[in-house]
Amino acid sequence: MNNQELKELGEQYVMNTYGRLPLALVKGKGCYVWDADGKEYLDFVAGIAVNSLGHGHPALVEALHQQSRQLIHVSNLYWIENQIKLAKTLVENSCCDKVFFANSGAEANEGAIKLVRKYGAENLGRERFEIITMNKSFHGRTLATLTATGQDKYHQDFHPLPTGFKYAPFNDFEALKGAISEQTCAIMLEPIQGEGGVHPADFEYLKNVRRLCDDLNLLLIFDEVQTGVGRMGKLFAYETYGIEPDIMTLAKGLGGGVPIGALLAKDKVAKAFKPGDHASTFGGNPLATAAGLAVLETIINENLLVQVEKAGKFFTNRLAELQYTYPKAIKEIRGRGLLLGLELAGNADLVVSRCREKGLLINAIGEHVLRFVPPLIVVPEEIDKAVFILDEVLAEIFN
Repeated sequence: MNNQELKELGEQYVMNTYGRLPLALVKGKGCYVWDADGKEYLDFVAGIAVNSLGHGHPALVEALHQQSRQLIHVSNLYWIENQIKLAKTLVENSCCDKVFFANSGAEANEGAIKLVRKYGAENLGRERFEIITMNKSFHGRTLATLTATGQDKYHQDFHPLPTGFKYAPFNDFEALKGAISEQTCAIMLEPIQGEGGVHPADFEYLKNVRRLCDDLNLLLIFDEVQTGVGRMGKLFAYETYGIEPDIMTLAKGLGGGVPIGALLAKDKVAKAFKPGDHASTFGGNPLATAAGLAVLETIINENLLVQVEKAGKFFTNRLAELQYTYPKAIKEIRGRGLLLGLELAGNADLVVSRCREKGLLINAIGEHVLRFVPPLIVVPEEIDKAVFILDEVLAEIFN
């Protein structure tokens, strides 16, 4: 079937919950994908920061092939070898001590919310259940993570929302201090707000937040669903700040395209969970954790973090050249590593559409921000190609 046929069939049978683009992707290799009409695209969306090793990476394909022949799923009633190995790899390469596996970033964040409430009830008092999150944050689509998300547009029509959440302006330490109450038990934030417009946390702000949590006996949660697993040029974004969270959540890039989420915590917090407190039927199953192992081992053993750091600097410099060429069109470049955003003076969706016509996939956040999250394996030649297409589009729209 071609793009149009698949679009019509999808509209007939699939719930209308996404603003889908008019194409169906059917094949991928490296940083490229092809649609049902055979057209080739350079993929700088990468499943929204999911396809960390690109498409069809040999290590991931082989791991999935071997594991699917051996065992796809059992239950967490039993020990699962790959799950243990992946947890060990995550712990040995992070500041955390224990791991719980889920299926997505929303599930990982849901687990984090439950964990801090359980910890608060046992260690701080049952009145300490409130979590402060940030304006413009995004933490998921379940009712609890939707409420944790500090954007009103996601709350509409889903009231009544769960209680126990409060919001503060991002990067405003004084406002955050003023939001803390006798009920507060944790602060939850993204090191870089991806869905909120690619806004990085200030270094001094995060240092102050960590110090505040220590002084007031609050837990600090880093939502690294989008920033984790190499995207910043470090395995985890917290490493770029030199600040350790008490809890960290991962998903997206961890499975390279296979659904997996992870909730990591330090021992003092993790021990609050007892058997029966939390669970996930598919969480950490043999296939998903085989994918996670293949991704992490490739990133670590092939020194991919160095490549990401170099590619991120190269990409930022190339975007800066575009900003110099189109000063009225590009208002700001934001982000770090391979999570970058361009704030435009004009309509971002129009730029996305024109780029797609020319063979480049990017996405828009809101009305004015372009987000770039290519696979971690992207090379300078592919970045140059993306910038060349973007240059052509900006010239057509803004000149």
